[in-house]
This record gives sequence, C-alpha cells and structure tokens, in this order.
Amino acid sequence: MVGLNVQKPETTCEDPNCPFHGTLPVRGQVLEGVVVSDKAEKTITVERSFYKFIRKFERYEKRKSKISVHKPDCFDVKIGDSVKIAECRPLSKTKHFVLVELKGE
Repeated sequence: MVGLNVQKPETTCEDPNCPFHGTLPVRGQVLEGVVVSDKAEKTITVERSFYKFIRKFERYEKRKSKISVHKPDCFDVKIGDSVKIAECRPLSKTKHFVLVELKGE
C-alpha cells in the first residue's frame, strides 16, 4: 500500500472494505495491539496499552483501550495475535479502523 510499510496478504478476498483487494482508503493513525476477541463476524477487538503522563504527580500511568477493527477475509487471525491497524472512514457505529498487517509472522 502506498504510504504504509506493510506486507500484502498472500490470500485474496472479495471484501469491498479490504484496503488491499477492495476500494477502502486508509488515512490517519496506524496503531499496534493484541487481538482479545474474534467472536463477531468480520470484526475483531484489539487492545492496546500506552502511558499517560499525570502532570500533578509528575509520573506516568499505564492505560489500555479496546478498539473494534474490521477484519477482511484475506487475514486469518486468532486471539493473542499481534496486529497493525490503520484508521479509515467509519464502517459502522463503532468501527473506524481496519486490519492491515499480522505482526506475528
């Protein structure tokens, strides 16, 4: 993909919301996280950890957030896999990211 340093998946798919084989453009943030749920159809939940600086105490605290991500058919992910996700247009009420790379390979 232009602008992102990611590997193209080996399998193909017919998903129109695939950034590789469909027409979905990606822009904005590129994040990394761990898959914590894959129960929904074509959707995974990714949890990412980060540090937030607390000015009053001059220290950092560890935080985490869960993000709903669209999973194209060309990726085969399981719970515990490390993934890279990219921001895209809103695909549903909660999905604003799409899976672009499986990091565990």
